[in-house]
Amino acid sequence: MEHYDTYLNLAYFYLSIRNRSEKEMRDYLAKKKASEEVIEKIITSLKEKKFLNDEAFTRSWILNRARVKPKGRVLLKLELRQKGISDDIISTVLSEVQEDVPDELEQAKGLIAKRMEKMAGKSRQEIYAKVGGFLSRRGFSWEIVKKAIDSKLRS
Repeated sequence: MEHYDTYLNLAYFYLSIRNRSEKEMRDYLAKKKASEEVIEKIITSLKEKKFLNDEAFTRSWILNRARVKPKGRVLLKLELRQKGISDDIISTVLSEVQEDVPDELEQAKGLIAKRMEKMAGKSRQEIYAKVGGFLSRRGFSWEIVKKAIDSKLRS
């Protein structure tokens, strides 16, 4: 098979940076101009060697997001869909990792702690506009935004 080893080495390099979804790997190899036949053979090989596993990828993505750059469920699901993860896998993994990931309200409160300190003396409306907008852009629902801001205003 023409250039199989070259493309396989590229795939290993791509995986060395971080875990990838099957769609990400397919897109990467296609961008590198690998033939469809080579891509299929590499994907099959990587799956057999357990280097590609969309469920494991989803689990690590969710846990990493919770620790490093918290996002609301809406944005998290959108990111995963863009990476080619099916809704079934997303739902399954989200329900499995619930104990390991702080709930959305706690994540939102943590994200706005410093922002709320800077907003001291501002009107309630201004706080909701600025802090609420920040959390909304991070994919948190209005219900979570309101609860997080209200709890910080009370404390």
